[in-house]
Amino acid sequence: MTVTLITGGNKGIGFETARQLLELGHNVYIGARDVERGEKAAAELGARFVQLDVTDDASVNDALATINSAEGRLDVLVNNAGILGDGPLSGPKALRVFDTNAVGIVRVTEAALPLLRKSSNPTAVTVSSSLGSFWAVTNPERPEYNLPAALYAASKSAATMLTIQYAKANPGIKFNAIEPGATATDLTAAYGFGRSPAESAKTVVHLATLGPDGPTGTFTDEFGPFNW
Repeated sequence: MTVTLITGGNKGIGFETARQLLELGHNVYIGARDVERGEKAAAELGARFVQLDVTDDASVNDALATINSAEGRLDVLVNNAGILGDGPLSGPKALRVFDTNAVGIVRVTEAALPLLRKSSNPTAVTVSSSLGSFWAVTNPERPEYNLPAALYAASKSAATMLTIQYAKANPGIKFNAIEPGATATDLTAAYGFGRSPAESAKTVVHLATLGPDGPTGTFTDEFGPFNW
């Protein structure tokens, strides 16, 4: 059975990704910062729960140690946790957004690498964003052009780059970043648009279920490679 960890898996795209992977037979661990919400989500889905705050090294290390003790490996890592950080810019807010959206990927991935290396088909997926694409945000014909989300956009640029660099440094593990599509979640509620999380989760599931010969070091959306 494929062992999968999804950070920020208690709601939104992460929750729906967990649901769809469970339907495919994965043994899914939902990582969530809030214990009550995480346990509730896991119980609803029939998944397992690990307390995991991507901004806290001890929390991350404990979560991966729990999975290692129970499973002895990790087959799929989905780096999904993220925050928007909208509103007026400030140094503290910037640190919080980058700590979650970019540095959190480093924390979780570094802790997960020893477990991924024990898998016969290790895969890591980063839920990134087209808002982190220089091509998209400078193209007047793209919706990203008019979305003022500076910290989120910049941190997602970093998230995509980290994914590509991890792919280059770890040729035995597939690392890919995904633009899941504009999605209606509590993260995007202020913008009032987007499709269902279940629809966007399909794009994440596609990358999470690649075969051994699947691509690595890519940034894609549901239509294929995405300019960035």
